[in-house]
Amino acid sequence: MPRLLLDATPLRVSPAFRRLWLGLSVSNLGGQLTVVAVGLQVYHLTRSTFAVGVLGLFALVPLVVFGLYGGAIADHADRRTVALVASAVAWVAVLGLVVQAVAHSTSVGILYALVALESGAGAVNSPARGAIIPRLLEPRHMPAANAWQTLGWNIALTVGPLVGAGMVALGGYGLAYGTDAVLFTFALAALYRLPPVPPERSANGRQRAGLGSVLDGLRYLGTQPNVRMTFLVDLSAMVFSSPRVLFPAIGVVYLGGGATTTGALTAAVAVGAVLSGLLSGGLARVRWQGQTIVWSITVWGLSIVAFGLVLVHVGPHSPAQVLWGALLAVLVALAVAGAADNTSAVFRQTILQTATPDDMRGRLQGVFTVVVAGGPRLGELGLGAVSSRIGEGWAAVIGGAACLVALWLLVVGQPRFWRYDALDPQP
Repeated sequence: MPRLLLDATPLRVSPAFRRLWLGLSVSNLGGQLTVVAVGLQVYHLTRSTFAVGVLGLFALVPLVVFGLYGGAIADHADRRTVALVASAVAWVAVLGLVVQAVAHSTSVGILYALVALESGAGAVNSPARGAIIPRLLEPRHMPAANAWQTLGWNIALTVGPLVGAGMVALGGYGLAYGTDAVLFTFALAALYRLPPVPPERSANGRQRAGLGSVLDGLRYLGTQPNVRMTFLVDLSAMVFSSPRVLFPAIGVVYLGGGATTTGALTAAVAVGAVLSGLLSGGLARVRWQGQTIVWSITVWGLSIVAFGLVLVHVGPHSPAQVLWGALLAVLVALAVAGAADNTSAVFRQTILQTATPDDMRGRLQGVFTVVVAGGPRLGELGLGAVSSRIGEGWAAVIGGAACLVALWLLVVGQPRFWRYDALDPQP
């Protein structure tokens, strides 16, 4: 049994990693309060799932631009400084959300603008942090370290939506945003206490951060088929079948319970991920990591199909009370999806961090940021638009099926990824 439990070695051997993990985990909890609150606020102001999906568009554009450029900066400047400055900008955006809530603003445009600012800052912060962690630990500790990171993130996803929805119901949007602003300071403190982390010099010397550096990173990615596949298979899941945009409407129109049900649906994905993380001790011994990723995403797609079929069976009828049987069924489906996604995430990040040289790590982490955060945003926009035409249930069913088709077409087209061997890693 101890061999199945999460390996605590990374926390023991690296105090810097331990502080960073704790600070980011606490701040991620606050971030989930804001994610739920801003979605509920937009839906409250517009009564439109599509308007909630448009949030994804305003987050996606700065994410793509600043994620790629932020990765280049992280390869040419001290990564601690880059992460610290970007985190401070994101904190200002959260304070802006607090102000508009306290002022009882009814402008959806202000919400979109602040989400865009926070997304852009986060897009610079994430690749810098991702490039820092492999410098704090030996490569053999990276699977366990990534399991700890996903565990902290998913605990935030489990607790945050429930607490955030409860705060909105009891104290309004300002309470949720204000709590996020306070918890954000833990991440700032953890980054401040890190030692300087300058990038290692490449054989060609240090080039200036800019468009040329970004393009160099993309060209390098084009020569690394296995690393590239980690991005493509994740996009097949997130673009077609990321269900979060459907949750506000499901709580009102399908299952009852309103904001509380919305929080429970979001948390269910994280509950499955947390359970898989707590039992991730065996992940370090997995040899065929590409196959594990493929099967994990397959389980994700099937779970989203099952989630949608329950909604199709119930149908939209705005129930006066919570439909507990249907709610339990969708919570189980989403928990299984979360467990599968967590396993996929651990190995996708491990392959990226161990197969990429330090002088390219920031730029490829920037691409990773765009894919991991931008894919769901793009998917939310598309799924929100589709659901407005055919309903939330059928949108989930079709999205999950499309994920499966896209995934296996990619595997057939790139069989080398299926044979990826952790004992003989080939990028």
